[in-house]
Amino acid sequence: MNILNLLKIAVSAIKRNKIRSFLTMLGIIIGVASVIAMLAIGEGSNASIKEKISAMGTNLIMVMPASQKKGGVHRGRDNSQTLTESDIEYIKNKTNSIKYISPEVRSSGQIILGSKNWPTQIFGGNEDYTTIKKIDVATGRMFSSQEIRTAAKVCLLGKTVVDNVFEEDFDPIGQTIRFKNIPFKVIGTLSEKGENNFGQDQDDMVLAPYTTVQKRITRRTKLQTIVISAISEDKIEEATVQIEEALRLSHKLKETAENDFRIRTQQELVSTFGSISQMMLVLLGTISAISLIVGGIGIMNIMYVSVTERIREIGLRLAVGGRGKDILMQFLLEAILLSLIGGVFGIGVGIFASRLVESIMGWPILITLNSILLAFLFCSFIGIFFGWYPAQKASALNPIDALRHE
Repeated sequence: MNILNLLKIAVSAIKRNKIRSFLTMLGIIIGVASVIAMLAIGEGSNASIKEKISAMGTNLIMVMPASQKKGGVHRGRDNSQTLTESDIEYIKNKTNSIKYISPEVRSSGQIILGSKNWPTQIFGGNEDYTTIKKIDVATGRMFSSQEIRTAAKVCLLGKTVVDNVFEEDFDPIGQTIRFKNIPFKVIGTLSEKGENNFGQDQDDMVLAPYTTVQKRITRRTKLQTIVISAISEDKIEEATVQIEEALRLSHKLKETAENDFRIRTQQELVSTFGSISQMMLVLLGTISAISLIVGGIGIMNIMYVSVTERIREIGLRLAVGGRGKDILMQFLLEAILLSLIGGVFGIGVGIFASRLVESIMGWPILITLNSILLAFLFCSFIGIFFGWYPAQKASALNPIDALRHE
């Protein structure tokens, strides 16, 4: 008997018991829908984390002072002062895998304008700082290299600072604010970025030339951080090695000496958060797969019932020359069809449920072709795995005993 005839018989058997077939497929529908929805939530979360980390900087590499010991006691990074402007020159001259580099200095304090004040942080950098950190100037202009050299008292304000210090719709450009009693002329505002992965408001900041922050605010000549942008993402590892070699030369460290600096990359953040997200994705997928297995057990159960109900039909087919493998394929095709039809409906329900979660809960959702193919292939496997044994039992029936069955 050819496969087309077997397929027609399987479809006919499913149509004969529409309600029972639907209830059998319902387990598969729920299982596939939950797999699609859970994977969409997990993938969306993973993509959102990567996007937010990417928004923190372009191919970002951060160099920070290492924790130093004094008298056997760790002083902590905040008290370590190992990075200087000469380090930046060494890095520029000794590396060929970086595109932008900027010092970073910062301090906390109150911003004051008339009777209003707001606690915030001031960051200092050079002309490349906004490019490295993916910060756009919304209005006004960026400070110039001349203003950096002269430590000019100019600044740009983040949106949170503007909203809390200035009246609504008031143009802050050209106004003078005070930070730790130092007057700063506002020359620009920064585009809104929102919160990062650590819950920090990236718009709650003041940006000024690093020389101004060093000389007038922190009173330190050392740098707190050096931020660097690699030429491309695949050059980050090469750039990290070159930066380490350049800084060891700059700091005149012996071969056996430990680094007095630390290098952190954007990829490390992506890897750390990505591994957590991946664990959640596997957990959600596993929980959803359990419901698919339950649906498969439902298919096995109903196929046993179907075989029992049709024993005389099986005996008659065998008696007129039907082969055992034809009976096997007949019932196996029926189980696979139940699983695949349920899978198709389940994919549709899963996509709809994912979009519903996205619109109601506001969670990031990402439905990938891989997750749909995975669910569909799993359905095929469920149909074959749980349909095989009942089909095998049917094909192994003795024709005489089957015909005698009441």
